[in-house]
Amino acid sequence: MTRVSKVTRVAAVIVEPDAHGQAALLLTESLIHMLVETRKLTIAQAIDVVRTAALVKVEVAQAAGESRARMLESLHLLSRMENSLQADFDAAV
Repeated sequence: MTRVSKVTRVAAVIVEPDAHGQAALLLTESLIHMLVETRKLTIAQAIDVVRTAALVKVEVAQAAGESRARMLESLHLLSRMENSLQADFDAAV
């Protein structure tokens, strides 16, 4: 086998999201939307919940010595959730 064929056989590593974290995030987002739909929580309150979670995430990540990349990935997911709720809020106004 030549050196070139060895290099072409190297497969890219695919990093999949954590299944537990993904399920927890979907469950949380679903619960928040359900609470808004049943008027137990306003959209503004739901947005505040997500923003608070982002602030806590930063504090916990810093205290735990979590990598900046991992923290930013989590914050990106929370930001997407906030943007979804903000779109709902903008549509309701």
